[in-house]
Amino acid sequence: MFRIMVFKENISLVNYSTMRLGGNARYLTHIKNQQELISAVNFAKDKRIPCLMIGSGSNIVWRDEGYQGLIIVNNIKGLDFNWQNQHQCLVTIASGEVWDNVVAETVKKDLSGIEALSLIPGTAGATPVQNVGAYGQEISDSIIELKAYDLKNHKMVVINKADCLFGYRTSRFKTIDKGRFFITSLTIELSKTNLKPPFYKSLNIYLEKNNITSYTPRTIRDAVIDIRRHKLPDPKFVKNNGSFFANPIISKAEFLKLSLNYDNIPNWPVNNKQIKISAAWLIEQAGFSNYYDQQTGMSTWANQPLVLVNKQASHTRDLIKFRDKIINKIKQDFDITLIQEPELLP
Repeated sequence: MFRIMVFKENISLVNYSTMRLGGNARYLTHIKNQQELISAVNFAKDKRIPCLMIGSGSNIVWRDEGYQGLIIVNNIKGLDFNWQNQHQCLVTIASGEVWDNVVAETVKKDLSGIEALSLIPGTAGATPVQNVGAYGQEISDSIIELKAYDLKNHKMVVINKADCLFGYRTSRFKTIDKGRFFITSLTIELSKTNLKPPFYKSLNIYLEKNNITSYTPRTIRDAVIDIRRHKLPDPKFVKNNGSFFANPIISKAEFLKLSLNYDNIPNWPVNNKQIKISAAWLIEQAGFSNYYDQQTGMSTWANQPLVLVNKQASHTRDLIKFRDKIINKIKQDFDITLIQEPELLP
């Protein structure tokens, strides 16, 4: 059925980021299919203004200056299961689907591959951008290909996994091709083969504590949901972007140097030369555990210092001041620079 698209003007972006900060967009529209996406891009082209496509705003921080272009809100829906055999299934996911709903549907079918990514906020289209991961799984482990609109060549394209250039919390869509592609769907491969230990430390502790020895997609999803609900605030009720900093990756030499003064640094080997260490641990050591900053109205979440919470801030510049306060202190104390995960736009 044909739908008349509406392009609203001078719209506040506060409700299009779960941090609830930011200025106004010159134009904003919602799309429900690929053709509407192309129409929205053509609208921006005719107006000679830039355009951005967003999902739920769970990984976005808007600048106070707002956006002098068109914001395209992605509401493209669809979920298709294509069984290859009794154990393997290709799942094609429209990019506007709520990610946790997708995980729930795959778990209902007893499929494994993304169950540890349960309760991660946002839409499916955002997951490849920063290679979303949690509790030992990453979207890059399962993805086969994705479809996107290429703003450079003005056409729909298919990009396979190898060409996504995935890394730890990154991809080509976050780096060399930032803003070039509007992802419309992704296809992942899942199976009925359950996860096997060893698990991510906090997940392993939970499973042992609760005497869980059956590692089905359902038991892993339930465990992850319980862990996340105890540790992380719900962005529907608490203004936040989830984990605000990525766990830093340092060399083994740097890690050994740190270990001379600290013998309890939570860490995970990345390869023979690099080690990932806990950003939450660094933030705690720097004195920002359950910390409220009166100057900015920002705080760290009581149960997880990686989460920055907007308690009383009214401007993005307040968040940036608080962010930099944490980054500078950790740089001073540990000579490590924390990297922000949510994208500061535009």
